[in-house]
Amino acid sequence: MKKRIVIALGGNALGDNLREQMAAARITARAIVDLAEAGHGIAVVHGNGPQVGMIETAFETAARADPHFPVLPMSVCVALSQGYIGYDLQNTIRKELDFRKMKTPVATIITQVEVDPGDPAFLSPAKPIGGFMSREEAGILREKGVPVMEDAGRGWRQVVASPRPVNIIEADTVRAMLAAGQIPIASGGGGIPVAMRDGQYRGMSAVIDKDFSAAKLAELIGADTLIILTAVEKVAINFGRSDQKWLDTLTAAEAEKYIAENQFAKGSMLPKVQASVSFVKSRGEASRAEPHTALITLLSKARDGIEGKTGTRITAD
Repeated sequence: MKKRIVIALGGNALGDNLREQMAAARITARAIVDLAEAGHGIAVVHGNGPQVGMIETAFETAARADPHFPVLPMSVCVALSQGYIGYDLQNTIRKELDFRKMKTPVATIITQVEVDPGDPAFLSPAKPIGGFMSREEAGILREKGVPVMEDAGRGWRQVVASPRPVNIIEADTVRAMLAAGQIPIASGGGGIPVAMRDGQYRGMSAVIDKDFSAAKLAELIGADTLIILTAVEKVAINFGRSDQKWLDTLTAAEAEKYIAENQFAKGSMLPKVQASVSFVKSRGEASRAEPHTALITLLSKARDGIEGKTGTRITAD
């Protein structure tokens, strides 16, 4: 194994509905298998923003039509999204592996992620889920008591609490699969949010940001590199202005300075940079002595990015 890598897949790698997801998963599989073919150990984390919102809406609609249908808690909606997104991903990854005559097993782990019930995020929901809507549609939801917000200039969306991950319950399983030369798909949708109550883990009403969960998983399994795949090739400062500047490298200190200057949009690039800084500043397993590195780049540029040809590379110093 050359490097142990955790890959965080953004929404553009999954599409917004079932048909788009199946098509996007095929492209995503090629990028993942490129890295596996190069000899790296790969763990995959994916988002679920559109999908979990779709699941929640479907069950709410069914419950209104027939009282016998349950309104599912958000933690169960996340679990359902892990299953059906993981199903598409593992099958398309396996097909790509077979095409290249690689016998690498791949499987989805239904993953619980521990959060702190006292996290202030529970008081201020800010994680967008579901599809985009107009201002008028958002107003109707707001009147019903559903939190909504404008998402990075792209439209209005429902929002839920998004606490930071404290622990990945199935991290040892991910580590074991990597050690056996397999590809685990874990912490899907940021993981099922749980907290310890009465001696057991119980679901929480939240959706954890997949970038922060990927960073926590990378830390816990002793990964060398965190790759966050998104819709742009590099991180930029002064984005969308005449003095926009694409960044090849960032230290943690530089990134924190830009964060303080509000250089990164809250609904898109900010959590990616914050998660990257969190990972590169973590120690991980003492047995893996190489400094941690994070990379933010396009899905199609993942292999070039790990070879240092493109993307924004974030380091501790």
